[in-house]
Amino acid sequence: MLPKRSLTALLGAAALLVSGQAAAAAPSTAPATVFSPNPVQQLGDQNLADAKDADLPAFAPAYTAVTLTDLDGSGTLTGRYVRVKSSTGKAATGTFTYHRDSDQFEQVMGYHWVTTAQHYLQSLGFGSTLRPVNQRQIELRINQYGGDNSFFREDKANITLGKGGVDDGEDAEVIVHEYGHSVQDGQVTGFGTTLESGSIGEAFGDYLAVAVTSWAAGRPTRTDEACVADWDSVSYSAAPHCLRRLDGNKHYPQDIVGEVHADGEIWSRALWDIRAALGDTRASTLIVEAQFAFAKDTTFNAAAKATVAAANKLYGAAAANTVTKAFADRGIL
Repeated sequence: MLPKRSLTALLGAAALLVSGQAAAAAPSTAPATVFSPNPVQQLGDQNLADAKDADLPAFAPAYTAVTLTDLDGSGTLTGRYVRVKSSTGKAATGTFTYHRDSDQFEQVMGYHWVTTAQHYLQSLGFGSTLRPVNQRQIELRINQYGGDNSFFREDKANITLGKGGVDDGEDAEVIVHEYGHSVQDGQVTGFGTTLESGSIGEAFGDYLAVAVTSWAAGRPTRTDEACVADWDSVSYSAAPHCLRRLDGNKHYPQDIVGEVHADGEIWSRALWDIRAALGDTRASTLIVEAQFAFAKDTTFNAAAKATVAAANKLYGAAAANTVTKAFADRGIL
């Protein structure tokens, strides 16, 4: 048996340890500067150019002050839902108010918009009234790839944002699109192994990108909401700049070309029509809920039937009929 003094000291040390652990576990916040969601959409300026990351005066009105949430208190961009990894100087000041001429700006953008996307899913009830969706910490890799592309790797559950053209980390809709792949992988491990399932993955990423940014920043008034990644696409598209659109008129099966991004525009138009008819909250909730029932190699038809079933389960026959019509209009049902 320990002497009383030693026991008291030991208990005191243990209490301090527990207290320290609790403090470390408590989420913290920090001020930051981001684009919300991107300067073309915010300013309505289709003539903006990358200019090699120069912090030109034209960008000044687009910088938006936000509060980063769910940080782990380490002073780095590490939090409950995302951990930023970069080969350049780390953003580790605790006050993340960089501009686009600093590599750290993209790191802050990535952290903020992945966290925001997760908050959007939670606002729909996932994690409270509905089962959690992708509530895991993912690794977000910045300055790890020099090409004009970004991608999610399911084998490592990480997202890489490319730097070709406009750096992908400067456009929130690119960031959230890639997070959409992580969401589906979190629901169905390895999702997207075939042309049609892969096309659904690209379509959902585009849909989620628009839904999240409109929820967080407000529906755009200076550009078309259905246009995805207005800023990233200035280097490879004519004005008005769009990576892809959600409101195209492609029809199944005659418009299938065998490329997941192009074919995904058939599926994303159906999702867009569901959102227009039912509103963002009900549409996004049933769309995400349905994905739990997808197979990793699902077909358009099977996934559409699962989405109709989710609509009926959550909101009844009228909603299910609306969803059925959206897919029938695309030739899927």
